[in-house]
Amino acid sequence: MSAMHLGPPPAPNQLWVEPQHPGNQNGGTAGRGTGPWADQRARGQQSQSSGAWPEVRHEEPCSQGPARRRRPARREEAGPGRLGGAAAAQEGGAAQEGAAGPVGGASRATRASSGPRLRAVSAGRGTRRSSREPLRDVGGVSGEPVGGRTWLRGAEVGGCRASGAALRADLAELEGAGERSAGGPRGPGERTAAGPVASAAAPGERGGDGAPGRVGTGASALFAGLQDLGVANGEDLKETLTNCTEPLKAIEQFQTENGVLLPSLQSALPFLDLHGTPRLEFHQSVFDELRDKLLERVSAIASEGKAEERYKKLEDLLEKSFSLVKMPSLQPVVMCVMKHLPKVPEKKLKLVMADKELYRACAVEVKRQIWQDNQALFGDEVSPLLKQYIVEKESALFSTELSVLHNFFSPSPKTRRQGEVVRRLTRMVGRSVKLYDMVLQFLRTLFLRTRNVHYCTLRAELLMALHDLDVGDICSVDPCHKFTWCLDACIRERFVDSKRARELQGFLDGVKKGQEQVLGDLSMILCDPFAINTLSLSTVKHLQELVGQEVLPRDSPDLLLLLRLLALGQGAWDMIDSQVFKEPKMEVELVTRFLPMLMSFVVDDHTFNVDQKLPAEEKAPVTYPNTLPESFTKFLQEQRMACEVGLYYVLHVTKQRNRNALLRLLPGLVETFGDLAFGDIFLHLLTGSLALLADEFALEDFCSSLFDGFLLTASPRKESVQRHVLRLLLHLHHRVAPSKLEALQKALEPTGQSGEAVKELYSQLGEKLEQLDHRKPSPAQAPETPALELPLPAVPAPAVP
Repeated sequence: MSAMHLGPPPAPNQLWVEPQHPGNQNGGTAGRGTGPWADQRARGQQSQSSGAWPEVRHEEPCSQGPARRRRPARREEAGPGRLGGAAAAQEGGAAQEGAAGPVGGASRATRASSGPRLRAVSAGRGTRRSSREPLRDVGGVSGEPVGGRTWLRGAEVGGCRASGAALRADLAELEGAGERSAGGPRGPGERTAAGPVASAAAPGERGGDGAPGRVGTGASALFAGLQDLGVANGEDLKETLTNCTEPLKAIEQFQTENGVLLPSLQSALPFLDLHGTPRLEFHQSVFDELRDKLLERVSAIASEGKAEERYKKLEDLLEKSFSLVKMPSLQPVVMCVMKHLPKVPEKKLKLVMADKELYRACAVEVKRQIWQDNQALFGDEVSPLLKQYIVEKESALFSTELSVLHNFFSPSPKTRRQGEVVRRLTRMVGRSVKLYDMVLQFLRTLFLRTRNVHYCTLRAELLMALHDLDVGDICSVDPCHKFTWCLDACIRERFVDSKRARELQGFLDGVKKGQEQVLGDLSMILCDPFAINTLSLSTVKHLQELVGQEVLPRDSPDLLLLLRLLALGQGAWDMIDSQVFKEPKMEVELVTRFLPMLMSFVVDDHTFNVDQKLPAEEKAPVTYPNTLPESFTKFLQEQRMACEVGLYYVLHVTKQRNRNALLRLLPGLVETFGDLAFGDIFLHLLTGSLALLADEFALEDFCSSLFDGFLLTASPRKESVQRHVLRLLLHLHHRVAPSKLEALQKALEPTGQSGEAVKELYSQLGEKLEQLDHRKPSPAQAPETPALELPLPAVPAPAVP
């Protein structure tokens, strides 16, 4: 159901006078002017003594088509100060049934109504009508409450005694205002003859609201809730003015009965008029104050007394006030009541879910109850947040800042959990285990579909965010909670020590038979790039320690556990895709051949560094080995575990400013398992570490090995590599030799298929190069050395003989 945009409702004690129907050219009310009903009104004046009025009949809506209302057979005017009686008109000219008494009788439709009854105040007397009774579009008052409404203050109207001519002029002015504000005069086909004309209304429309397409229908629906509570609204005022002979008295009494019930206020209100303060402003301020007090009271009820009692009070209050949920001024109260109810009635939830405007206005506590049984709707709410999360992570990887201390992995886990997406997801889930399971299912599905490892990060961050909020309802049922908690501490320290390694091993060994599916979630948590980074850094550090201890990798339980965790994380996608929940087998050659090879590289580095520190007379002519074993390159190409550890060893030597080791390893990175060497995470870390080798970029051999031998080999086929190279040059372009910089600029020039990000980076690089050229003075413009001007010594003139 599409929600309409509706205007604000009238404030208390304010009169909403709806514009006169344009068909009444004389601007009068019932019983005035000329037209087809003049003779009827004349006869009505003669028959006032009998007190009987002919009834205006309304046909009930039927299932065969829209309801129709017949034109009233007679219309007679009552005397001053009374509405007169309405008798039941019988078909076929039957005798009319009169009602005795000073006020007269109610119509048959009014007497027979069993629904809520509302006041329709007339001049001097009041009658009641059923909220279900169709309104009569008679008396020159049109059903257009929006645009043509006019606010009248009680002191201005109630205190005056207008003549018939002045009254007709006032109502004619209202009519013109209604036409102008509703979009201009109506066409000939929309005008009616002078006098009332019965209009057809669809079964779902209220009678008297005008033809379909007129703005009155939406406004009637807006204030329809007031009728259910027995509160008079614009419809009642319209009917009052339609059936009375002295509208000013009717207006005055309507204001008196529906205004603020404070006797001392009647004498004080005229002072507002003297100060130029509109009654609308006064009543709106009173209304806002009362609404705020009511909101505070609802919140107090929700926190006082026993749960059963306070929930019963809130349910009763919701039942009475829900009919006003579409009124913008009272909607916050209804929403506040629903917010504090742990279980909103199902019927109310369906009505809210069917209306987009109401759904958007609901508190998240109410939406949770809707989402519980509507996974698709919950998915629509979560999907934009997941997209935003991925965009933020990718933007961080392509940040223009290059630094070892401030990179993608620099923020602490607790800082990352305070991000907007994680906070909003946590609030949406609340304490609902069902919604938490839905989010996990979304993350598994998206990870399986896209292979994007950032979804694994979000899975761990969401669980730990709920842990920080002490949401035991969820943490106690998630079998990965304690494992994630322990791993989160390792990520915070950026190292897995022996104690936590044993704890993590205990969680893995504790997976019971029949619960192997837990390994799927554990592998997804270990696939988090922050977890992979911590495990890989710990592995390289353990290898260095083993070199000093002279221990082989296969004899180190801590190292083997790190490799086990690393293998489980890297195999997450395959495990979830195949639904075979078993730990992947570790390659024997990885432990027996590849890791010892890495340890030999560590020994080469250590030996060379020690030799460089020896005195000149003791230094032997040692050259750093510049070739790679073929088996090392083969391991990087065929085994994912070997490739991951090897790449982190490259990052390690780069951070150590070990230029020789970096140049030795770069050729082995051109072809790796799954192009991991050209992944965004590795290149982000590598470019940040290369900033430490800024001085080396002035050397031709270093730039050729780095750019020509490694980075530019993948640049044509992977746009992300081109972006990382441009990021690096933006930071270090002033260090690169001019000839090499010009060649790189040509090689990195965007093509027609390049994305906007690449073009923007290339444009920024061009601007920086232009600024660099302007700073260097050209040889032709170098200032010439000024000629040396020495003062001539004063020589005395020779004497003349």
